[in-house]
This record gives sequence, C-alpha cells and structure tokens, in this order.
Amino acid sequence: MAGQIPAKQKVVLHVGCGSWRPNALHSDYDTPEWREIRLDINPAAEPDIVASMTDLSPVDSDSVDAIWNSHALEHLFAHEVPVALREFHRVLRPGGHLFMRMPDLQKVAETLLEVGPHGTAYESPSGAITPLDMFYGHGPSIAKGEHGMQHKTGFTQNSIVTLMKAAGFRSAKAVRNRFDLWARAVK
Repeated sequence: MAGQIPAKQKVVLHVGCGSWRPNALHSDYDTPEWREIRLDINPAAEPDIVASMTDLSPVDSDSVDAIWNSHALEHLFAHEVPVALREFHRVLRPGGHLFMRMPDLQKVAETLLEVGPHGTAYESPSGAITPLDMFYGHGPSIAKGEHGMQHKTGFTQNSIVTLMKAAGFRSAKAVRNRFDLWARAVK
C-alpha cells in the first residue's frame, strides 16, 4: 500500500468511499490514531486504491485494522456479497473489525406498506427518499445517469449476520436503527 504508516497508527480501509466528502468516514476513525485509505471502483472518485469490493488484490492480507463500508455493499449482486465479505476478512489483521451500514430491508418493507412505493419515507439533503429508493437505489441519481447508485441486493438483521459468519468472522452482530442496519464483525 502507498506510503509509510507510523507504527502506532491504525489503518481503516474505507471500502466504497465514493468521492471525498466531509463526514464520510465514521467518527470512530476520525482521530489521529487512525489513517484512512480510500478504496473505490470508480477512478473519478479519486480513491487511494481503485479496486472492486470483490477483488481487493491491491491490499495485502492481514494488513488493515478496520474496514468501514457505508451504503456500498447493497450495490453488489447477491452472489458477489460472500466474495466481498471473504475479501474483507482476508485483508483484516487478526482481531481487526468490519463496520458497515446498509439499508434495513425489513424497515423499508414496513414503510412500503405504510406509505406506498413512491411515498416519502424521510427527507434527506438529496430530497424526499421513497421506499423504492431504498430498495433499488436513489431514483433521481440513477435518472441522471449515475447507474452505480443502483441497489442489486439487500439485507435484514439476520441475513447480514449469517453472511458475515459464513465469511469466517468469529463474531458478528447487526442492530437496526431507523432505516439502516449497522453491522460489526471481528476477525
């Protein structure tokens, strides 16, 4: 990996980082003890490493302390998710952890029944978010040609824990928070 890392500094691999923006990195890692390495499949995002979540070959095995993945895993096809999770497991150091955020399909389904597919689930800086946006990706962004915003799979609390454990993580848990699942696993 590029650059020398001070011995006491921990490394967080920000997988699916997108274009740089403030507060994209979880606040747990926004301290001097952590160094962020940004990874994205899109070179236009100007990441440190251009790679897919399903092929982290530019990253050495057992080389990072944490992985932060926010609203990116759902952009893979279902059959690619186990591959990506095994790659996350491979690059983490023993005792390292994976921390992810993704839409909670159970909450989205409940909201779909309440407000319909095009009803407003909540307001965001991008405008009204509908259940269809959470199931399939942000419609207005996709309409503008941002096809990478499409969602190709989804997760419930139980399904993501099962997938993380199947990828080899020794412990895994997920909690529901509004429309998100927050998942954490330890190698």
